[in-house]
Amino acid sequence: MFSYLANPARFERFAKVAEPIAGLIALVSLPIAFYLALFASPAAYDHGETVRILYVHVASAWSMMAGYSALAIASFVYFVWRHPLADMGARAIAIPGTAMTALCLATGSLWGKPAWNTWWQWDGRMTSVLLLLFIYLGYFAIRNLDNDRTKSARLAAIVAMVGAVNLPIIKFSVDWWAGLHQPATLSSPGAPGLPAPLLIPLLTMVGAYTAFYAWFVLRDMRANLRRQAKSRLTRKPATVTITEVAT
Repeated sequence: MFSYLANPARFERFAKVAEPIAGLIALVSLPIAFYLALFASPAAYDHGETVRILYVHVASAWSMMAGYSALAIASFVYFVWRHPLADMGARAIAIPGTAMTALCLATGSLWGKPAWNTWWQWDGRMTSVLLLLFIYLGYFAIRNLDNDRTKSARLAAIVAMVGAVNLPIIKFSVDWWAGLHQPATLSSPGAPGLPAPLLIPLLTMVGAYTAFYAWFVLRDMRANLRRQAKSRLTRKPATVTITEVAT
C-alpha cells in the first residue's frame, strides 16, 4: 500500500477520492460529536458539567499523539529514502498536530481549575505535553532556518524522529510519576472504562477529530502537488544563443 502511494500520480488519484470522503465524515460527525458532548450526554458523578471539557481534551490529545506518530514515520521515510512525498506529508501532518497539542494544553488547564483547583502543575503528563508543543514549534523553525530546503527538511526530520522518544513518556508518565492525572481509563488492560452515555460522545469526538485531521493533511498535500505541477508547467526552458565567430 505504502509503495503504491509513493508514486505522486497514484497518490493524487487516491487523495482525490479520500479527501472529500474524509471531509464529508468530518462535516457530519463534528456537529454530532459536539451536540452529544455539550448537550445530550449526562453530567459526570464526580465532576458534574465540567466533564464536557474532557471530550474535547481527550480527542485533541489522541490527535496530538497519533499525529506526531505519523510525523515521525513520515520523517523516517524521508530521511532514509529521501522521498519528497514523505517530506510533504510530514509538513502537512505537523500543522494540525501543533494546533491539537496547543488545544490539548488549553483544555487541560480549563479542566484542571475546577477539578484540581489549579490551572497548571509541573507533573510528568503536563510537562511532557508542553515539551511536545516545543518540539512541534522547533520542527517548523528548523524547516525555515536555511535557504537550502533539502538540508532544512533533513534536519527537521531528525528533530521529528528524536522527538518521538517523548511519546511513551507522555503515555506512561501517569504510571511512572505521581501527579494529578489519573491512570488510563480506556487504553490500559484492566482499565475501568466509561459508562456508555459518556463513552459514545467521547468516541464520536475522537472519530470526528481523526476525520478532520485526515482531510486537512490530504488537502494540504494535494495543494502542494498542484503547485509543484503548475510550477513545472510555467517554468521557462533555458535558451542557448550560438554566436558565430569569424575566423
